[in-house]
Order: sequence, then structure tokens, then C-alpha cells
Amino acid sequence: MNSLDGIVHGLAIAATPTHLLYTLIGVFIGTLISHLPGIGPSAGIALLIPVTFGMDPTTALMMLTGIYYGCMYGGAVTAILLNTPGDAAAVMTVLDGYPLARKGRAAATLAIAAVSSFIAGMIGVTALSFVAAPLAAFALHFGPAEYFALICFALSTVSALTGKSLAKGMLAVFLGLGLATVGIDLQSGVARFTLGFVQLQDRVNFLVVVVGLFAIAEVSRMVEGALGGTLHTVKVDGKLWFTRAEWRRARPAIFRGSFVGFLCGAAPGLGGTLSAMLSYVLEKKLSKHPEEFGHGAIEGVAAPEAATNADTCGAFVHLLALGVPGSGATAVIMGAFIMYGMQPGPMLFHTQPDLVWGLIASMYIGNIMLLVLNLPLVGILSRILYIPPRVLLCVILVIASTGVYSFNNDTFDLFLALFFGVVGYVFRKFDIPKAPLLFGLILGHTLEQSFRQALTISNGDPTTFLRSPIAATLLGCAAVSIAASLWSRRKEMVALSNELRDRVPDHQLADEPR
Repeated sequence: MNSLDGIVHGLAIAATPTHLLYTLIGVFIGTLISHLPGIGPSAGIALLIPVTFGMDPTTALMMLTGIYYGCMYGGAVTAILLNTPGDAAAVMTVLDGYPLARKGRAAATLAIAAVSSFIAGMIGVTALSFVAAPLAAFALHFGPAEYFALICFALSTVSALTGKSLAKGMLAVFLGLGLATVGIDLQSGVARFTLGFVQLQDRVNFLVVVVGLFAIAEVSRMVEGALGGTLHTVKVDGKLWFTRAEWRRARPAIFRGSFVGFLCGAAPGLGGTLSAMLSYVLEKKLSKHPEEFGHGAIEGVAAPEAATNADTCGAFVHLLALGVPGSGATAVIMGAFIMYGMQPGPMLFHTQPDLVWGLIASMYIGNIMLLVLNLPLVGILSRILYIPPRVLLCVILVIASTGVYSFNNDTFDLFLALFFGVVGYVFRKFDIPKAPLLFGLILGHTLEQSFRQALTISNGDPTTFLRSPIAATLLGCAAVSIAASLWSRRKEMVALSNELRDRVPDHQLADEPR
């Protein structure tokens, strides 16, 4: 059965009333889960696997898959409205989504996020249907050296997120990389930098850091504004729908983000965080108005949202074509496959074609369902900003605290989130960007492990990173990216110096002491 015949056959299976009902249940539950920081798709799927006992395997897997991309679909809501990303992938959406909401464009921002997710989801499923096997075969060429080079390249692009000061941005990156070393060393089994706390042996929880840096820091801003009398209720301005000008700016970003997201999803272990980051950086590099990013650029919402949703489709490339999970959520779904006595992989297309093509086709239908579910809620959700600031402050604290505590059921995480809340407040006061710290924390562990694994395999030979054509190319791209960033900063400083010199009269410059 070729891809086109498979899609048609799968649509006939997915369109049965039972399958439609459970697909709808899955995407609805996934959307609800995405609004609660801390649960995430992996935990949500794992919690609901026992509910599927005794169900038809195709029906159960359609529902569990719907939870996965439903979580990715709705993750933008708390990021845009409450400055609280529900998972790592939503961090990039916060950077421009929340500033747009503060400008009264919350409804339009939610709408563009929903449309971006829908388009990227449809593109991703189509790509999954036609290029799954070839792309999976290429991704198998990635070993430790290639992953190390890829992450180096990703971190080299962080300069686009550092704001006006490259030094402050790099400080945040290295703080994140330092936090990534906390915990048990996988090679030696020794606890590192835990300060005697047993809870830190399992590494610093990303959710705790995100909630502290964004949610609790936002609460501190609101308290400060309330005491100073500068905090006011945000009103939704203009139309609930995005304008034609916003759509013209967002449209190319959606397609580029979909492409980047699917490629990152097809490479196992990268996840939606890296795809969102790379798509955001790409848009800022290509934008005619890069100064708007971080202050409310619509492309800064459309691109990462598209990348995150296309990434979920890319993650199924390895699961279905090779039987290798491409993310944490697909690893849980693979467990459900095995529970039903099926082994994902190339033979699954021959032994269970109804299940495979029905599952892929259900993703088309699920994306349409999510668009229908989310767009009518845009106006209702945007009214959250009408809540009095003091009440909204309590809502943010309750959501953040519940998400942090539910992860490990440990009050230590609450105190750690409070600590990072103080860090976030200090970062805001000194204008230090938060995103580079988070990406240092997210990518630091994989960077270290890939580096050590590559050296172990090569018996300590550092040239192993140059002998691989893929790794050497990526490291070269990283070097070019760093050089370009330094050159652009130097040009900005020279231009600023010349502008200041033009504004100061010549006789004043002559009178200044050398």
C-alpha cells in the first residue's frame, strides 16, 4: 500500500463514529492538560493508559495520540495570558506572546497560535505520511559526536535571544549550563553540586525553574506594580481575530517553523524545545524588524507554535518507521503499543496497516477538531486579562504551585521555585534575558553526555568531532554563527559611536581630556 492509498484507507477507518469520539476525547483531554503547568503530555498519557485496558488497540492509540498533540496545541494559552509556559516548548511563545497580550492583543495572539498549530499539524502529518522512512534512515546517522555538534550550533544561535547585551546573555547561558551539571553523574555515579540536598540528585527540575523565572517573577512584578499604583487591568483592544497585516507577517513564519519543527522531531531526542528555539532564532534573523522580537512580534508566536506542533508529527517518524521513540511522549505511547502486543517498526506497516494508517489519518481529523475547539474559546480565554490584578495574582500562584508540587509531591520544589522566582526578579531588574538560561539548562545535560560518549567511543581522540562530515559541518556552522554575531555587534557599536560623535559639536570633543 503506497502512501496516498494508505491515507485514503486510514481516513475510512478514522472516520467511524467510535474512532471519531475517542479522538475527540483525546484532543480535549490534551488541551485541558496543557493548561496545567507540570503535567505535560508524557505524564498525561501515562496517567490515562490504565483507562484504555480492554479497549480496541486502534481506538486506544488514537485517543492517546490525540492527548499528545492536543497538549502541544493548547500549551500557548497560559504562556500568552499568564506568562507561565506549561512545558519547555512553550518558553519561546512567552517571549512575544505575553507582551502582545499586555498590549491588548491577547485574543488575536491566541488565534494566530491556534491557526499556526493547525497548519503546522497538517503539514507535519502529510510529511509523516510520505517521508517517514527516508527521513528516519537519515536520522540514524546521528551519533554522540553529531548530537554534540548540533547542540553547539543551537547554543551558538542563542545570541539572537540575548537582547541588547551579549555579555548578559552569555552569562545566562553559562548559568544554565552550570545548573545542568547538578545531580548524579551518569558515568561515575557521584553526586555533583547537590549541596547536600537529596532532592537535587535527580537534577534540577526544569518545570521548577520555568515556574520560578516566569510565573513567580511575574507575580513579583504585579505586587510591585500594585504597591506603586502602576498596575492596571489589561483590556482586549480591537478585533478578536488577527489583522491582515499580522497574517502577512505570520504566514511565512508558520511554514518555516513547520519545516524546522518536523526535521527536529524526526531526529530522536531533540524534542519541541530545540525546534521552537531554532525556528524563533531563524525568524529573528530573517525579520526586517528584529528589534520587535521580545516586545510583541507576531512572528515570535507563529514560528515556535508551528515548530512545536510539527515536531510532534516528526517524533512519530522514528516510532512508526523504526520502532524507536523520538520523544518522552512517544516513548510512553510505544509502551502502549507493546502493552497491546505490537512492536512498532517497519514491519508494523505490513502486519497492522489498518492501525498505522488509521492512526496517521486520525491526526488529520484531530487537528481539525482542535481548531474547532480552540478558536471559539479565543474570546473567552482572552477575558482572563479582565480579572482584577490582585485576583489574577492569586490564580497564577495557585496554578504555578499546583504544577510544581504535583510533579514530585515534595515541598522542596516549592522552595526551589521561590528561589528561582527571586532570580527571575533580579534578572528583570538588571535586564538579563531568561531564555538563554533555560536553554543552557535544557541542552546542557545532552551536550555533556554526548561529548563524553563521543570521546569514550574514540578512546579520547578529540578529532572524532571533525572526522564526521555531519558533525564537522555543524561545528563549522556554529563557528560562523558566533563570528557573525560578534561582527554584527561590532557594527552596531561602531554605528552607535558614529551617531554619538555626529551629535556632539567638534569644539566639545576638542575640549575633552584625552
